[in-house]
Amino acid sequence: MVEVEKEPQIKDLLERLSAYIEHYHGGNVEFLSYNGKVLRVKLGGACLGCPLQPNTLHGWVEGTIKQFFPEIERVESET
Repeated sequence: MVEVEKEPQIKDLLERLSAYIEHYHGGNVEFLSYNGKVLRVKLGGACLGCPLQPNTLHGWVEGTIKQFFPEIERVESET
């Protein structure tokens, strides 16, 4: 399945993005699942309870992911 083949690339991109978020903001993002259209992640660290969490999720995480994987329709976060 093509989606499964992309999973390692998506995880690598998320690790890089998480390192950036952790370095500059004290938060992190973790891969949970990917079904070909929806990527599920978990935000942690300083992101927990932060009022800007939706901006981080949709602006940074989803925006970056869609640049490299436009077939992903949305990124959801476990709360």
